[in-house]
Amino acid sequence: MTERAGPSERIRTLRRRRYARLGRVARTPGDDTVQWEDVSSVTPELDGQKRAANPIVPPRSVARRALLMLVAIMSFLACLCIAGVTIINDRAHGWERQIAEEVTIQVKPVDGTDTDQAVTRAAEIAMQTPGVQSANPLSKAAGSALLEPWLGRGFDASDLPIPRLIAVKVSNSVDLSALAGRLRDTVPSASLDDHGQWLQRLSSMARVMITAGGFIMGLVLAATALSVIFATRGAMAGNKQVIEVLHLVGAEDGYIAGQFQHHFLMLGLKGAALGGLAAVLLFAILGYFTGSEGITPEDAQLRSVFGGLHVGFTGYVGTILTILVIACIIAVTARATVRRTLRELN
Repeated sequence: MTERAGPSERIRTLRRRRYARLGRVARTPGDDTVQWEDVSSVTPELDGQKRAANPIVPPRSVARRALLMLVAIMSFLACLCIAGVTIINDRAHGWERQIAEEVTIQVKPVDGTDTDQAVTRAAEIAMQTPGVQSANPLSKAAGSALLEPWLGRGFDASDLPIPRLIAVKVSNSVDLSALAGRLRDTVPSASLDDHGQWLQRLSSMARVMITAGGFIMGLVLAATALSVIFATRGAMAGNKQVIEVLHLVGAEDGYIAGQFQHHFLMLGLKGAALGGLAAVLLFAILGYFTGSEGITPEDAQLRSVFGGLHVGFTGYVGTILTILVIACIIAVTARATVRRTLRELN
């Protein structure tokens, strides 16, 4: 009856077979050490021929194509978040600059006083203040036009105590508190509105939108990392025997993890680039259609608020950085998953 080989004998047999594919196996009499030498000179028919690379992870599979599409979709969504955040940030800073460069003087109609004379006096006081560039009083018709969105057209403005407005352009060096004090002392019916309340609300809205965009961006990256973890574990489960043979012939965990990292890095770069390219094309299409002149008031309002949804240089730089970040996250996640799984197997 033939004796079964023990585990150590089976391991030595596997190693001999592995070495036999690379070279000629030599055994020293009385020694269990297996040595091998190159056999290219013995087998001249193999000279000059390159052996085809056999990667651990199959380069073409249904799971790989599905993960590629998933990464492309996640990259597309992440680039949209970056573009939205940059648009909101740019528009908010533009609005803040416009509001900060202009203040408004309101002159309320008071019985027994000449409103036109009070408006003229308030404009003169504003022009005498250092840092004021211009002070333009608005006519009664212009002031009534500002109320048309709420009161409609054709209303009788003479029956309403509508204040007169003076648009004042200022620089950063102006002392608004001193101007407000002079107006209060000289023209009691006049008051200065520096739009501080609107600036505060605008800044708060911009911060909330940017925070929401960053949160959504984090969720997209987290979902991408989780998908890579499941895909890596699936690839390792499908190639478990290959990994065991590599361990038997002396391959270290770092080598196996590097193979998976390279595979998923290339996949991540390709998928993220596809998603980023789709996002850039969408930016260009939106910029073209929203930048053209519309025929409805809604089109004009959209252009005045968002500036035609034009993505600036910062948005495109953010798109490129997003592609690189997604690829790096995928590669690092794959390597960490492989190392952890190998530790669990060992």
